[in-house]
Amino acid sequence: MGLILYAFGVAITIKADIGYAPWDVFHAGLAIQTGLTFGMASIAAGIVILVFVTLFKEKLGLGTILSMLVTGLLIDLIFMLDMIPLASGILVGIIMLVAGLFIISAGSYFYIKSAFGAGPRDNLMVLLTRKTKLPIGVCRGMVEITVTLIGWAIGGMAGIGTIISGVAIGFCIQITFAIFKFDATKIRHETLKQTLDGLIKRHP
Repeated sequence: MGLILYAFGVAITIKADIGYAPWDVFHAGLAIQTGLTFGMASIAAGIVILVFVTLFKEKLGLGTILSMLVTGLLIDLIFMLDMIPLASGILVGIIMLVAGLFIISAGSYFYIKSAFGAGPRDNLMVLLTRKTKLPIGVCRGMVEITVTLIGWAIGGMAGIGTIISGVAIGFCIQITFAIFKFDATKIRHETLKQTLDGLIKRHP
């Protein structure tokens, strides 16, 4: 449920057509340069990040892999079925963008609560925080500014929506988690090994 909502939220922010969220600017640019679909570009970037964080022994979970694969495939499916209309103007675009951010936040709630591990991009931020000793907010900002600039340079769409997304996503997540009375810091994520060991014990 979390990944389905997350994919819909991302698709809506893209169809808002006023500038993509930071990582999506990069994914769009990568898609333009490689000929991949948006979803496949997202998966490709996720695989590279996954390999990188694994080299530094970051713990991965089932959710890490599924978030990378399922979200990308669902976004492509949503675009292929043309389920969401393109915004007809900047006001409609802003409304769609904010709605998309809240849907992403709701998806994050279900996804994090499943306790199957963080996504590749979240793992990257955790790794940078651990290695640099800088606050996680600073590391997140550094990563998102970097991927936005690279994505924009290779053709990704950056605009007012990129700025709104970067500023508003934190508030949207905070409001959504408050509604659900959810404290993400209390979740203890299960590693992929623990999940597999559990399945073997249930089905020897």
